[in-house]
Amino acid sequence: MNKCEVLVVGAGPVGTTCAARLAAMGINVLVVESEKDSTHDLRATTIHASTLEMLDQIDAATPLIELGLKAPVYQMRERKTGDILAFDLTELADMTAFPFRLQCEQYKLAGLMADRLNQLPNVEIHFNSRLVSAREIPGGVIATIERNGVLEDVETQFLVGADGAKSVVRKVIGTGFDGFTYEEKFVSMSTAFPIDEVITDLSYVNYISDPDEWLVLLRVPSVWRVLVPADGRFTDEELISDANKDALFTRILGHGNVETTHRTIYRVHQRVAQQFVKGRMMIVGDAAHLNNPLGGFGMNSGIHDGFNVADKLWKILRKDGDHEQLALFERQRQAVTRAFIQSQTIENMQNMGMAEGAILDAKRAKMRSVHADPVARRQYLLRQAMFESLQYEKEVA
Repeated sequence: MNKCEVLVVGAGPVGTTCAARLAAMGINVLVVESEKDSTHDLRATTIHASTLEMLDQIDAATPLIELGLKAPVYQMRERKTGDILAFDLTELADMTAFPFRLQCEQYKLAGLMADRLNQLPNVEIHFNSRLVSAREIPGGVIATIERNGVLEDVETQFLVGADGAKSVVRKVIGTGFDGFTYEEKFVSMSTAFPIDEVITDLSYVNYISDPDEWLVLLRVPSVWRVLVPADGRFTDEELISDANKDALFTRILGHGNVETTHRTIYRVHQRVAQQFVKGRMMIVGDAAHLNNPLGGFGMNSGIHDGFNVADKLWKILRKDGDHEQLALFERQRQAVTRAFIQSQTIENMQNMGMAEGAILDAKRAKMRSVHADPVARRQYLLRQAMFESLQYEKEVA
């Protein structure tokens, strides 16, 4: 029977960074991933300064920065008026070595970390391997893995589920996944077309509010990513059709003569698991919580989960800590998820979404007031860069 100290299920950015943190502290780790390689999911593109500081602790920040684009300034724009509020993260240069958002596709982070893990003597990473079931035994967990079609058992002291929204580990724990799903769907399209040559004053990150159709324009090294709410009158096939692509880019650029490299539709959720921990099993990232993509909090908060639980497991396994460490992980990350991540992403959605009259005027006035006040602006930047949530985490006993 294969044995390890910690079994991590999922080799996306959350699972691989958690495993790398554990390995750096001398923990023996096995990572299993149901796919044939690291995910090529394009949805997450933003890596915040607070997350880069964590990645720097495992020597991953610098090579990742070389794969992405630094975005020190991001814009909040009014589509109809053209008004722009530019938020400059270099205002935080007195407290971080990374005063910018890094625009980099999440699969590059997952791939970088998977390559790193393959080179470490205390880590094994198995692709084409899915968790079938798990049960707790005295002093550990027995996990049944299907690897290349063959069932095998793995004995581990702890199991971390970083296996996404449809998490098998969450189902094994047996916890509820409370929250809601937004009624509207989202349409995402990627293009190498130089959008910034048509809209010449763009930053790499642009949130464009509008009462009729809000819009997000994000630049990553290879493409521009465009995100808009889907028109509920159309089927999924119609939404990713050439006709809708042409109509979308005509509204943005004045013409639809744009080739796309990727088109997808997805539903957006705001959900938090009732439990992140049960016995020797725990969940992190999308397995534990889901939120809308505005602000780039999803993947980043998952990485924060993974680092938190890795540090707790190190204390248990190497410093004779008791299992109260896992209860502390539960309290800290539940508090952060509910008080900061969920509330801020919902607010971001409301600020972008459809409103009119006095409601819309109040939203605009609030953001102009924040932008004009140096103290309020800095606090806003700390919140958006996720430093505020990590400070709150430390205050949770």
